[in-house]
Formats: sequence, C-alpha cells, structure tokens
Amino acid sequence: MSKSDLSSQPTSDSDSSPSSDIRVGVYLCHCGVNIGGVIDMTEMVEFAKTLPDVVIAREYKFYCSDNGQAEIAKDIRNGLVNRVVVAACSPRMHEPTFRRILVEEGLNPFYFAQANIREHATWVNMYDSAGAQRISQDHLRMQVAKVRQLKALEPQIVMVRPSSLIIGAGIAGINTALDLGNQGFKVYLVEKDATIGGHMAQLDKTFPTMDCSSCILTPKMVEVSRNPNITIMAYSEVEKVDGYVGNFQVQIRRKAHYVDQSKCTGCGECALHCPVVVGNEFDLGMSHRSAIYIPFPQAVPGLYTIDMDHCIKCGICATTTVCEPQAINFDEVDEIETVEVGTIVVATGYDTIDVSHLGNYGYGRFENVVTGMEMERNLSSTGPNLGHPVRPSDGQTPHSIAWLQCVGSRDTREGNHPYCSRVCCMYAIKQARQYKEKHPEAECYIFYMDIRAFGKGYEEFYESASHEYGIKFMRGRLAEIQENPDKTLLIRGEDTFLGQPLALNVDMVVLSNGVEARADAGKIASLVTIQRSTDGFFMEAHPKLRPVDSLTDGVYIAGVAQGPKDIPDVVSQAKGAASGAAILMAKGEVEVEPYFSIVQTALCAGCRSCIGQCPFGAITFDSVLHVAHINPAQCKGCGTCVSTCPNNAILQNHFTTKQLMSIIEGVLGDDRVW
Repeated sequence: MSKSDLSSQPTSDSDSSPSSDIRVGVYLCHCGVNIGGVIDMTEMVEFAKTLPDVVIAREYKFYCSDNGQAEIAKDIRNGLVNRVVVAACSPRMHEPTFRRILVEEGLNPFYFAQANIREHATWVNMYDSAGAQRISQDHLRMQVAKVRQLKALEPQIVMVRPSSLIIGAGIAGINTALDLGNQGFKVYLVEKDATIGGHMAQLDKTFPTMDCSSCILTPKMVEVSRNPNITIMAYSEVEKVDGYVGNFQVQIRRKAHYVDQSKCTGCGECALHCPVVVGNEFDLGMSHRSAIYIPFPQAVPGLYTIDMDHCIKCGICATTTVCEPQAINFDEVDEIETVEVGTIVVATGYDTIDVSHLGNYGYGRFENVVTGMEMERNLSSTGPNLGHPVRPSDGQTPHSIAWLQCVGSRDTREGNHPYCSRVCCMYAIKQARQYKEKHPEAECYIFYMDIRAFGKGYEEFYESASHEYGIKFMRGRLAEIQENPDKTLLIRGEDTFLGQPLALNVDMVVLSNGVEARADAGKIASLVTIQRSTDGFFMEAHPKLRPVDSLTDGVYIAGVAQGPKDIPDVVSQAKGAASGAAILMAKGEVEVEPYFSIVQTALCAGCRSCIGQCPFGAITFDSVLHVAHINPAQCKGCGTCVSTCPNNAILQNHFTTKQLMSIIEGVLGDDRVW
C-alpha cells in the first residue's frame, strides 16, 4: 500500500457512521471438529442471516484453506459483500490470512472482523453444546455490529534503519550478531559484563556430543570481535530506548573500566602485581582473582578492568614498571553513547535458580552440597580444581556423588517454579558421566522425577549412562539431607518404584537447579516495551507461529530470555531472530497497523494528562498550538490515552467509542445505531 495521509484517517466519531450500502458476509468455519463438533453450524448460519445487513452466511470445514479463502474471495469479487466477518479461531492465528483476501480483491482490509468462537466458546464449553452455541451467537452478533461501523484505514509506512541493537552477548546474542553482521548490517552488541560469552563460557562440555564448550564458543567470540560490522560494547548497559520500529534511539552507558581499552595490551602484569585478592565470580567464588582482572583466559575483549568495589588504589598497577603502556586511569568515568537502530534483539539469557531457601537440602549449611553450575566449574579443566572435583569440606576426591533433579523446577512451592527447566536432566547425566570417566570406581546416583531426554541423540545419551557407565538412576524426590559427623551426607526420600523409603550415605550431593528469568528482566521489558509471561520470561507474539517476535514491532527475542532451552534450540532461535530483523532492514520500510490514536485538536484543552499515561512515549505537547500530538508510528493503540482524556478529545482508530458501543449494543440485542 502507498504511504498514507493522516487526513484519510477518521478525525472524529461522527465519521464512523455506517453507510447505506453495507453488505456483510458471514463465514462460519468448522475448524475440523474444534468448532463444528461442538455446536450446530447449520443453526449458526440461519442465525447469522437474521443479523442486520448480513446478505450472505456460509459454513465450511476450513476457511483458512485455499478452497475456503477462494469462496470468500469470489463473493467479494462478484460484489456480493463489502464487509467480511469470519467466525473461527483467534485473530492472532489467521487475521492476516483473511485480510489478505480483502486486499487481493480490492477491498480495504480493515472492513474485516473475526469472531473467535473456538477459544472463547467451543474449547471452553465442549461439554455444554447449548452454552457454546449461545456464546458463539453472542460473539457473532458483536462482530457483525462492529463491522457495520468500520472505516477504511491505511497502514503507515515507516522507514527502517539498516542497523540493529542486540542486548546480551551470550551464545544467542553472538549468533544473532554474526548472522546480521555477515549480511552487511551494522550491529551494536551490548553486554553488561566485561566479556562476551555468557553462561556457555562457564561450561566444560556440551551434551550429547561431549564437545568442549570453549572449543565451540571461543572461535565464535573471536569471529564477532573481528567482524567489521559488529561493535562490541562490553561492560555496558542500555539506559533508555526511545522511538519506534525502524527508528529506535538507544542510550547506552559504557561503564568505566579504569583501564584505557585503547592502550591495554592484555599482558597481565597488572594482575600479577595487584595485592588484592577476591572471589572470582566466573568460578562462582571457588577461585580467586585480583582487583584488576579479565574474567577468564579466553575472554573477548581480552582487556583488563579494575573492580573499584575492591580496589584499594595503591597505585602499583599504574607505575611504568608494571603497566608500560600507561593504560591505568583512575579518573575514568562512565560515558553515555546514543545509537540509532532499526531493530532490537533481546538475548539477555537467564539466572540459575537460587536454592538457598530450600532448607531441607542444606545448601549453604552443608559444605558438600553444591549446585549444578558449581559442579560444572569443578569439572572444567580451566576451573578452580583443573577438572578434578573435590569435596569442599576436605579437598578429597569423593567416592560417591548423588545428583538431585528438579531442584527449584517443577515445584509449586513458594520461591520455586512449576515449569521444567529442560536442561537439568541432561547436564546431570553429562556430569555423572564425566566423573565416571575420571573415576570409574566411583558410585554415581541420579534421583529423578522423570528423565526428560527430548532432543536429538539425548535418549541414547541417557541410555548409555546406565548401560555403559553404570550410573544408577533412582526414581523419587528426596525429602531431606542431613550431615554426618564426618561431613558425609545422609539423604532420605522415597523410591517411588518400590514404594519404600530410602536412606543413602554419599560423600557429595549436587543439586541440579534449573533456570529462571534474569533479575533485571522487568527493567529490560520496560525499556523496550515488551511483555513477560507468568513465569517471568519474555513473551513471544505467538508460541507457534511467531516464537521470536515480540508484540512490539521491530523487537525480537532470542535464547533462554524467552524460556528454558538448550544450546541447539538457542542457536536456532537466534537465527530466527536475526532473520526477522534482517527482513525488516533489507526491505528498508515496514507497514505499521493504523490502530494509532488521534488527537481532535478542537477538543484538546492542553492539560497533558495523556502524556504521562502513555506507556510507549508516543505523545508530545505542541507548545505552539497548545495541544497534545501523537506519533502514529510510535503509538501501539492501547487506548490508555483515550480513557485518560477528560475532554474525550482522543480518538482511537478501529476502536472508536461508537464502534465499541455498537459491540455492546450488539451483544445486548439492541439494534440502535451509534
């Protein structure tokens, strides 16, 4: 469609009156047996014919099919109908499908309405056909009433900048950046830590192939650093996001390293001379680093940062004998940099579930109870024990280890999560196998509720753990862990296969804790105006059809930020997000739904009540005309401003007061025209 003129949009509710030539076609979809198997479709057709201005009512097994769409198109082409109502599934599923029919037949796509009688009627009333029939008729009555009031609208055409912001530089962010950078788009890769790589950099091996995690990740990190189209902004955080799809203005705080990154050579002399020793976060506090540090040997960027929370400013590192390039700068301050991008990808990753609140497992009280990630670092050849796990209490090699599954996941108790974290079963099996490879005589137990080996090669990996490595799988959730005088652990629970209580002494326990949304997920959601689901992860536009899109145009989601998943799925989703962003940027422009609100300047009193209420920052104040102004591309049509305005001066396209009142009157059976 051509670029629209705002004057073509309704400017008042009076413009929404139905014309005298309205011919409504109603098309009732069986959706297989989802709808047709619950309600009487013949009766629905006869009911539709009784509604005002309905000239055609038809039923079909699947109106989303080619044959079904062709039937609607034929009626429009022959001039039989000029308004279309489809009673079927959710508009989120097929509204674009049916609108496309109208466009192809020369009818404005906004003369279409969809009655959701599957989710709202038949699915929730499968055992009450009469109730489902009544509710379906109500929904049909409402949409016919609304479609009679609809006005022709034109989508807005917005230019899209060929650049992208990626928030988070774990394996998801890295792959997204590479896919976009390799296509020639400018990419800003923002990471709050001093290095890219995320949690994957902490892993030793990856299941089911047992590839070295660093061997996979490090070349990707180096490739990102060498790509001329990618700017790595490590040790940085997004402060503010303004604008809209295609034209985002992003303020990024580049935190002070107190080491000039342009001068630092990464030689490490400063760290060798630093007298301060603190716990290394990368090793979860199990090893030490100095106050001036790089997080791990393969870090990218491999340049040093001073931890000012622990630095004593002794000045040793700043001397010319220690830092020959004179890169130390204690006076360095944070800088705010503004970038303009067309798309944004959120790939902020996850936090591991804190299990310290589960007192019955003794984490934090018993030295020999560790988490899955702590065991991961212990098994790593670059970890605190160089790949040889030991008991924290005495530094001895444990002879028996038990892994406890679903710690913090699949648990409805307060502080836990009802969902499955997906990776815990497999990483426990991987860790047990790694330990048995190094200590074949060791006894390894995995206590589980259900083993969920869902991926390619995962079931075989699980089977080999028992048959080839002798790892013992015991079904049952443990009730508690007690510490013996010699620091060994007594675990108590129930063997649910035998229906008997069990008690077992082991040297060490690993709590296979799952993943949860990052603590700062709420802040990120607010910055880029995306939603979160009840589990705290970022919500996709549609779980099946749009798994990497958010409900905000131009903003995409990738990786575990969207929900628990393993590395192959993370990489696949990163490629999907990159593809979605690339499509927008390659086209150079995008159509924006014309659901934006419009200020009726003659009624606006300039009170500015709407400005503070707009969650998208789409409203500004025109100080010359003394009226509010709404940016059509930035407005998302939420209607908050409409309900806020004390003068009823704001009109929302496609959802005007008269259109909404027609729906209410329609369902109440009142045929008055508003």
